[in-house]
Amino acid sequence: MSKILIADDHPMVRDALRSAVGYTCQAEQVFEAGCLDDAVRLLGEQGDMDLLLLDINMPGMNGLSGLVNLRNQFPATPVVVVSAHEDRKLVREVIQCGAAGFIPKSTPRDGIAAALRLVMEGGVYVPDLPGEDEPEDGETAEIARRLATLTPQQMRVLEMLGTGKLNKEIAYELSITETTVKAHVSAILQKLKVYSRTQAVVFANRLQMEQARTHF
Repeated sequence: MSKILIADDHPMVRDALRSAVGYTCQAEQVFEAGCLDDAVRLLGEQGDMDLLLLDINMPGMNGLSGLVNLRNQFPATPVVVVSAHEDRKLVREVIQCGAAGFIPKSTPRDGIAAALRLVMEGGVYVPDLPGEDEPEDGETAEIARRLATLTPQQMRVLEMLGTGKLNKEIAYELSITETTVKAHVSAILQKLKVYSRTQAVVFANRLQMEQARTHF
């Protein structure tokens, strides 16, 4: 018996995934979320889920940064990305960011079931997509690796820096002191190996930009 969260902003896709989940395993509870905030809330309320099926393009995700943030906040919950985009590079980046699998939305129900069984048994599912492998982008992989070292609070501070918020505004929204915000910023700069707030924001945005370039 298990608890599974399906996070996708399209109700029809959630229904299809719920059907696949029911076909695959006897889930005790299946929860649904239409945006990142709802997914985070449910994960916080329900504790660790046995599986999270995640659309990386739903509201609030900010590209792969949202995936990294979820993995940092809920490391015990395996995440399988479900996407309409079938791109080998994107699959590789998703796995590098800590996902336990990548399932194209075009996958038939039997294929989804097999992928979910593999992940729930502790494996990592990578689809066999057509086309030739592209050379791995070492720079993108390094960005993902450094971002993955940030704590959930540091990720939130970095996201707020990206919106142009000042230290006092971040402190107010997170209910912490400005001194704590400064400590988080210093730790972020050190972990990302950059020297300014602007560089940190640019660095973090690279994942989102790379994903957008891959899609379009």
